[in-house]
Amino acid sequence: MAVRMKDIARDLGLSVVTVSKVLRDHPDIGPETRERVLKRMKELNYRPNLAARALVTGRSHIVGLVVPDLLHPFFAEVAKGLSSVFHTKGYNLVISSSEEDAELEQQEIEQLLARQVDAVLVASSQWSVESFRRIEEQKTPYILIDRKFAGLRSNFVGVDDERVGALATEHLIEVGCRTIAHVGGPQVSTAVGRLFGYRHALMRRGVAVSPDYIVEREQRATDASGYQAMVQLLGLDPRPDGVFCYNDPTAIGVMKAILDAGLRIPEDVAVVGCGNARYADFLRVPLTSVDQQSEAIGDRAARLALSVIEAKTPQRPATVLLEPRLIVRESSRRPKPA
Repeated sequence: MAVRMKDIARDLGLSVVTVSKVLRDHPDIGPETRERVLKRMKELNYRPNLAARALVTGRSHIVGLVVPDLLHPFFAEVAKGLSSVFHTKGYNLVISSSEEDAELEQQEIEQLLARQVDAVLVASSQWSVESFRRIEEQKTPYILIDRKFAGLRSNFVGVDDERVGALATEHLIEVGCRTIAHVGGPQVSTAVGRLFGYRHALMRRGVAVSPDYIVEREQRATDASGYQAMVQLLGLDPRPDGVFCYNDPTAIGVMKAILDAGLRIPEDVAVVGCGNARYADFLRVPLTSVDQQSEAIGDRAARLALSVIEAKTPQRPATVLLEPRLIVRESSRRPKPA
């Protein structure tokens, strides 16, 4: 017979309410009582009835996350930050991938809403805000991560993408690059912001901005698309001597194309990525990258989601912007011009 909450309470001489508060990590419970209850639960292999708890509390203690790519290191780091916070608060995180497909993303969101998740977190591939209107109609809180929509009043956690583009481009100028190209991403807010930062950094420094040196991707920004873009850029005269890439996977493809052409990094072409993936320091040429604080984005998004879930009255949408940081490695480590 399954162990019940009241069995735990009877064994320890406590009320069922006290045991319930321990399960919900309620601040009313002292550390000694909490330890006693948790120890007894472990001894009896107690498993809470989540369906019953949801009926009583009105919460499923499940949060959904939809990302464009489960294999992308940035989204993996975000998920790690989310999971570590939700785990300590007794919430389960359900993760799904849209594969950068707007229709599939809508289906994944619908599936999460059908499961009555307490909140939805989305790094969206949508072109419109209709899916989010649907979430609002169902009164389910949602947080946009990394990508946002102009004119949509919503909770958002990400990085200042214009600053990302400016940091990368200014660094390339400072190490002596004069013909600086940009390999961009699909038409989402992150790509738009980084391109804007790139353009304005060049204009502020009096460097010409030529559309020939900007290659934008309509679909995924991957190593393959980065390689193709760099082959195209190397055919220009003059060829670029610096490249700012939308993300680190794109930068890897860009660097492979440069090396395959018999050129040197950074002496002939300096390269800067974005994301500061964990493998960036272990590449054939360690990659300079803009760190988006991806795990911290997950942490802040989880804390924001919990505050919205637990609020007794509707909250005004909040925007959390983290400051990007440039991590300089060999792919752009040229001596600065005198």
